[in-house]
Amino acid sequence: MIPPSVALIKALFLALCSHLCTCDSYVLDDKGGLGRVFDGIGGLSGGGATSRLLVNYAEPYRSQILDYLFKPNFGASLHILKVEIGGDAQTTDGTEPSHMHYENDENFFRGYEWWLMKEAKKRNPNITLIGLPWAFPGWVGHGTNWPYDFPDITASYVVSWIIGAKQYHDLDIDYIGIWNERNFDSKYIKLLRYTLDKGGLERVRIIASDNLWEPISLFLLLDRELSAAVDVIGAHYPGTTTVMEALKTQKKLWSSEDYSTFNDEVGGGCWARILNQNYVNGLMTATISWNLVASYYEDLPFGRDGLMTADQPWSGSYVVESPIWITAHTTQFAQPGWTYLQTVGHLAHGGSYVALTDGKGNLTVVIETMTHDHSVCIRPPLLPFNVVSQNATFQLKGSFASIMELQVWQSRFDFKTKKPTFFKKLPPLKLLDGFFGVNLDVDEVYTFTTVTTGQRGSYPDPPPSARFPNVYKDDFNVVNPAFSEAPDFADQTGVFEYYMNLTDPGPHVFTLRQVITERPVTWVADADQTVSVIGDFKWQNLTVSCDVFMERVKTGGVFIAARVDKGGQSVRSARGVFFWVFADGTYKVTNDIAGQTVLAEGQSGTRAYGWHTLTLTVKGQYASGFLNGYPLWKDAVVVSPTNGWAAIGTHSYELAQFDNFAVEADSQSTA
Repeated sequence: MIPPSVALIKALFLALCSHLCTCDSYVLDDKGGLGRVFDGIGGLSGGGATSRLLVNYAEPYRSQILDYLFKPNFGASLHILKVEIGGDAQTTDGTEPSHMHYENDENFFRGYEWWLMKEAKKRNPNITLIGLPWAFPGWVGHGTNWPYDFPDITASYVVSWIIGAKQYHDLDIDYIGIWNERNFDSKYIKLLRYTLDKGGLERVRIIASDNLWEPISLFLLLDRELSAAVDVIGAHYPGTTTVMEALKTQKKLWSSEDYSTFNDEVGGGCWARILNQNYVNGLMTATISWNLVASYYEDLPFGRDGLMTADQPWSGSYVVESPIWITAHTTQFAQPGWTYLQTVGHLAHGGSYVALTDGKGNLTVVIETMTHDHSVCIRPPLLPFNVVSQNATFQLKGSFASIMELQVWQSRFDFKTKKPTFFKKLPPLKLLDGFFGVNLDVDEVYTFTTVTTGQRGSYPDPPPSARFPNVYKDDFNVVNPAFSEAPDFADQTGVFEYYMNLTDPGPHVFTLRQVITERPVTWVADADQTVSVIGDFKWQNLTVSCDVFMERVKTGGVFIAARVDKGGQSVRSARGVFFWVFADGTYKVTNDIAGQTVLAEGQSGTRAYGWHTLTLTVKGQYASGFLNGYPLWKDAVVVSPTNGWAAIGTHSYELAQFDNFAVEADSQSTA
């Protein structure tokens, strides 16, 4: 005889199904054992300079942004923070400074990744920290673009970063990678493991190869020493699937970089699918978003491809985007060390479900029914995603059969009315004899959990969005700055750092200095020049001025620029109006950073080791330049581009200083 409570559940379920054509039942059970251990969900700062503008936010907005990312039971509540080990080279949206520009140089206070890791750790002491190089200073490759030619030098360089993190910032790095999305070298990986162990860093584990599943998986199967050195196989943008060889290694499988999608509603939908189906389809136990926070100029490559957007420190405005709350559906209700149930999978009519347990009676179930055309997703799931509204009933068995109540959280995308609901707490759901049913509409995410600590954190609305100021000045007179870079400058090639010129008792004691003198081991095709951009990409008519100081005799050169139209991986082809002066006493005006399209040229009388003031005015199709307040050239014809950033830079990888930078843009001419 069927117990009355079970009969009631079934009767209610059948009544509900009578209104729908899809009725399916799923079992969640641990009796037959559990699946793989969950390692967490994270974000990636770097690859490159994707958190550049975050450090310039004033309080309280900066701390609010950090809370939405890292504070447990508040927003995204991330379990993992992965950062770039700066290599002085362009790595997507800018350059990040190395801790060793030169072989005899160590400085563990450059850049902002140290600060970011400490802020994350402050909020979540258990957060997992990962470091990965994209590029390396030129000395590591000894003039080549291949760091594996000198594996002992490369390993020592990477290990010094790990040691510095602990010695200077009390940061324990948990995992280290090899070389982002580049071919791996087995000899180097083994030597890195040896160098870590020799330095007392046995606890630091190695991820390889932050590229594709193959050929690293096959190499691990064939080489026992290599297999012993590698703890995690990390693949990028796997499309939620893995390969048989990776499974055979019995290693942890991670999607060590994923997402890379515009963070609107569609992007949030991509992320929801990825987080569930990376395990359902590929048994991946960690997923890391590129990027953590879109905190770089939006007109650089991959604008707003972050979990949230914070790209206006001058206004204080930021936007908590849908991926934050989609992340929360898992991170607030399951922690690293929990275990996936074996009973996970696809819903019969589209979508997927996963279930995790802490082994102490707690259970979290996450369901997604995303249908939207995710062709915009980077490497979308390979399986079909035709989804319809459906009814599903879940039966809890094994150690979960006695659960009487589940907390419920819902997100609902609405691509028609544009009125979505994210991370809404619904009334608790009562279970009878382990059964619960749910009417699943399309484009929804649900969490059913025994965990009661989740919450949707909130702060008062940040200030409204505003354009970059049309009048901007910086004299770089900052003593012991909190960060090595000047606010709002976004280095695209080279590294521009605060500098104290102790040999100059005059007005130029504190300056901004370009410090890279050798081409790095690059990740993309860096420009042959160095350049740092700033301002509003839509600026058209403007005046840029700056004091410049060349430190290379005869062959040195510097520039200021307006209407610079490209950065990131396209920086080599940047166009604009570039006003150059050289240490040999000449000047040149070009329409491109490569200096191929000359608009004007002549004698300037400029020399190295002397300060000169450059002023560039661009209005309509004409540009004029001043040197030390006197006209040097005028009315050079500029056909294109019609808008872009202001910039400073050098003719090559050379030392040069900049001071008293100023821009005044015509607000009426903004594109």
